[in-house]
Amino acid sequence: MSFEVHILGSNSAAPAHGRHHTSQVLRIQDMQIMIDCGESTQIQMKKYGLRKNRLSHIFISHLHGDHFLGLMGLLSTMHLNGRKTDLYLYGPLGLSEIIQLHLKYANTHLSYLIHFQELRGDQSELILDHPKLTVRTIPLNHRIPCTGFLIKEQPKPKRLKKEKVGELSVRDINILKKGKDVVNEAGEVKFKNSDYTLPAKRSRSYAYCSDTKYNEDIIPLVKEVDLLYHEGTFLHENLERAEATYHTTAKQAGIFAQKSKVGQLLIGHFSNRYKELNPLLEEAQKEFANTALAQEGQVFTIEE
Repeated sequence: MSFEVHILGSNSAAPAHGRHHTSQVLRIQDMQIMIDCGESTQIQMKKYGLRKNRLSHIFISHLHGDHFLGLMGLLSTMHLNGRKTDLYLYGPLGLSEIIQLHLKYANTHLSYLIHFQELRGDQSELILDHPKLTVRTIPLNHRIPCTGFLIKEQPKPKRLKKEKVGELSVRDINILKKGKDVVNEAGEVKFKNSDYTLPAKRSRSYAYCSDTKYNEDIIPLVKEVDLLYHEGTFLHENLERAEATYHTTAKQAGIFAQKSKVGQLLIGHFSNRYKELNPLLEEAQKEFANTALAQEGQVFTIEE
């Protein structure tokens, strides 16, 4: 089953050097969810073959324009395409009001229902408990309220030994996948779980840390995740600028990943001052070798 992170936008502040504003789409099993929705997001989705109406959940980290100004266009296009299925939207205080004002003055009534959940930026909270995955917020230190997101697959059922399946009914299979023995009416073990099953495949995890100052307080939340996205807006020679604008340097992102013992680090949200990104990559890799650039069009897969 898939667990893919599709990068749609990687730049900060304004589009530059062929790079667009922040947005990512995660394809997890048969779900498709979006994190942040900067300008050009729906154009990028079309370019990279991602279907808008398959989105079930959208998570917005904060209300700086480079992270949400593509949202209204995306919502409008899904309406024009005749979407009927409900959409679940998570974002900071004020986002719902912004959307309602757009709809009011456009005299538009969406063809689908939006379920909006307001996020708190001051503490971590579980905001989605779905049969396939959970999403928890990560409080970040930015100039306005901003949250990251920790996405984890739910524990998976045990796997059946293929050579044994023919002996089992559907009821037996369901019981064994839950890790239980199958017993008969007398309470005797009919099928011992360990004889018929293999260990479950591991559950995968992804942490998204949007705009933030360097902040080790959140390390316990992201510790040992398979894949970490952390902004790396500036080179460390511009640390003073990074701190003044509540951002992180590539070096700091690498240090954070190393201390968090993650599997792989992605850096993004690149400043317009950098046309070439290799210096940012090299700076992060000196601290954490398994680092990659979150460049547009790339797909990062987390294996089971």
